[in-house]
Amino acid sequence: MTQLTPVRFDATDTALIETATGRVAIVVTPDGKLDIPARRANRLTKGAVERLLQSERFEKAKSGQVISLAWPAGMAAEALDVLVLARNASAAEVRKAGAALGKLADRKPVLVLATTVRRAPELAMGMALRAYDFTDHKTGDAAKSDTPRGEVVLMHGKPDEMNAALAPLLAVAEGVHMTRDLVNEPANVLTTSEFADRLAEMTALGLEVEVLDEEQLAELGMRTLLSVGQGSDSPSKVVVMQWKGGEADAAPLALVGKGVVFDTGGISLKPAAGMEDMTMDMGGAGVVAGTMRALALRKAKANVVGLVGLVENMPSGNATRPGDVVKSMKGDTVEIINTDAEGRLVLCDVLWYAQERFSPAGVIDLATLTGAIIIGLGHENAGVFSNDDDLCNAFLKAAQAEGEGAWRMPLGKAYDEMIKSRIADIKNTGGRPAGSITAAQFLARFIKDDMPWIHLDIAGVASVKSDTGYAPTGATGWGVMALSRLVQDKFEPKG
Repeated sequence: MTQLTPVRFDATDTALIETATGRVAIVVTPDGKLDIPARRANRLTKGAVERLLQSERFEKAKSGQVISLAWPAGMAAEALDVLVLARNASAAEVRKAGAALGKLADRKPVLVLATTVRRAPELAMGMALRAYDFTDHKTGDAAKSDTPRGEVVLMHGKPDEMNAALAPLLAVAEGVHMTRDLVNEPANVLTTSEFADRLAEMTALGLEVEVLDEEQLAELGMRTLLSVGQGSDSPSKVVVMQWKGGEADAAPLALVGKGVVFDTGGISLKPAAGMEDMTMDMGGAGVVAGTMRALALRKAKANVVGLVGLVENMPSGNATRPGDVVKSMKGDTVEIINTDAEGRLVLCDVLWYAQERFSPAGVIDLATLTGAIIIGLGHENAGVFSNDDDLCNAFLKAAQAEGEGAWRMPLGKAYDEMIKSRIADIKNTGGRPAGSITAAQFLARFIKDDMPWIHLDIAGVASVKSDTGYAPTGATGWGVMALSRLVQDKFEPKG
């Protein structure tokens, strides 16, 4: 796993401004007021900070923006980063400001003089989230994965208090990084077996982890899941991760993730252009894994079970054909119209298993399920489908608090008509119109009466082609922060 940048608070020592190497960051308000560390940096640089504040460059700067001065005179640092930050900035604004600093961090130490920042732990978390790169498969000078990341030290008058507040935030950041690593991995490395092995390693964190193999899945009747992977040499698996941090008799929240480690489309083969991006089709499982890691690291006082269905969708002589009919674990029969609508076949069996075995307090599934959701919402929001207003509103509130875009989409029985089958109970796709909604309606058939449920279609947000506020190009880790916040707000005791 990519090493999380070491981030910690230490007691304020303005003398370090002169001797610190790497990068040094100071904080100024939009009206140009300097705190004690900023004034010392200004003296050392013979007024360079004040000259910056009087420039047009500063006049155009907004709160949260960083202006860098390279090789400042009078200092050993390679750069003096001037962070413009309003005193009354919200937690989200402070975290984004931290991410702006984190984007500049590389393999060098970073010293941040954060004596006047009201929400300094959020600043530190933002830095940890953005100080990420995935270089495991690069060589030569670009092979940075074995080089320790430079430590980030934030100077503050209350370091013990700040470090205590930062610890659970860094736990979530580590979960986000795990999700990114999994989604960024190529499919020849992250096979179904390798994925399962990485999840099994989290027993060291206190999770209970089980790996169900194909023989066990067949005995359980998970034929729709098995039908997706039967054309691949990689064995299909279901991994169950339990975190038991709540009351012994409290029903757990169940998180279910689609884990298609590579999706060719099967016999309904995808176009060649862009198929290389289908390494991210296990994004839902990646988010579940990262969330379970975060919950274990921060010792969440709740019961949560994470289940992921791991398969590879390949064309071969053994592959499922369009027109085949398979029976789900629930007992419903499914006509396979398009083998590229495979994620819902994985999820429906795992969803039913989760409910049958754990009788959860609620179920949330995540999947890079449809291209249709990207047409509707782009890359700014995940699609949210739910049968329960209370659970859905709690999730939307958590997502908003964490700055992760989510938008509620409709469900309705009228859409069921589009996925009726002539020869089976249901078919796995209703065609292009309302494609993300009919996919959700398919999954709704496998949710028991009165079971609170959310389906998150994350196809547009799991991996993107440009930098986001918290992540470089590629995997974003979207969902880990929101789900951890949801567990904290709704399923952990208050106080």
